[in-house]
Amino acid sequence: MKPKVKDTSAAPSKWTGIKRKLRKLLYWTAFMIILILGVFIFWKYFYTYSDGYRAGLLQKFSRKGTIFKTYEGELILSSVAGGNNVVIASEKFLFSVTNKDLASRLDTLQGKNVIVHYKQKNGALIWKGDTPYYVDSVRQR
Repeated sequence: MKPKVKDTSAAPSKWTGIKRKLRKLLYWTAFMIILILGVFIFWKYFYTYSDGYRAGLLQKFSRKGTIFKTYEGELILSSVAGGNNVVIASEKFLFSVTNKDLASRLDTLQGKNVIVHYKQKNGALIWKGDTPYYVDSVRQR
């Protein structure tokens, strides 16, 4: 005579329900982490915090970087000018440029007074530039 074996396949055990709930919780937790990470990356690197114009003397413009070559510029914003057009008090405005056509135009305007339009991000991506200020247009003053 064969010994009787209990058939447990028909009735789900309590561990099956717990595993299902834990898996569902894990999926929702992973989804929320990915969503929060995506929102944070968008806010930090792609959301425009501010934009505006800066006017000054384009002192320096170059292409630099060890791994990622980016276009970087330096604008001197003069607040007080002395005699013979000599700047007494000044502030530097450091910016990055992602457009190659604009970069070649800025390269020809070094040493001249210009007005640039910029967009400020909350952070800088290393392949887009060193600064969170991205210039997207320029005109000579």
